[in-house]
Amino acid sequence: MVPEGIREFFAASAGVAGALIGLLFVAISVSAERLSRDGATAQIHRIRAVAALTAFVNALSVSLFALIPGHKIGPTSVAVAATGLLFVAAALLSLARLRHVRWATVRDAIFLIGLAVVFVLQLIAGLAVTANPADSGDVNTIAVLVVCCFFIGIARAWELIGGPSVGIAHEVTALVRGHGRGQVPGGETPADGQPPAPAG
Repeated sequence: MVPEGIREFFAASAGVAGALIGLLFVAISVSAERLSRDGATAQIHRIRAVAALTAFVNALSVSLFALIPGHKIGPTSVAVAATGLLFVAAALLSLARLRHVRWATVRDAIFLIGLAVVFVLQLIAGLAVTANPADSGDVNTIAVLVVCCFFIGIARAWELIGGPSVGIAHEVTALVRGHGRGQVPGGETPADGQPPAPAG
């Protein structure tokens, strides 16, 4: 049974999930040409698109069924978590089939593993709620996992549309590499490999 105090959260969550799914469809339509190409890069983009959609649909399904009177949230959580785990398994197999390891591929695999952890926790909480509908603690856990699905889905959608990534690890690595190549602060490397002569 969903406690009355958390029903407002699920109502708001359903609205947010619906809006994000609509925006994701727009992003996919804009990136349709890139997604339809052959090759490893296009496959990675397809995995990101489906991962975002899976996370948002998970949040939407749980939120909507939580608003229906009765004991619906437990079975729904179990069903969508199991479906999500099947997607994660298929996506990891697809990444392994690409047979080339780059940082982007490793990062996508880490995101998928994180998504799998969310689905496993959701599956456990869903089973617990189904077994004991009076326990509101597991319902709160499912609500937190819905929020996690939003964060993961937004991150996947951001990478799908090619959003810029400015992380501390990336910037430090770029700075070290630039130093090793003799780049000047402006980002230009002199043609003869020597530092530019001082002005004046």
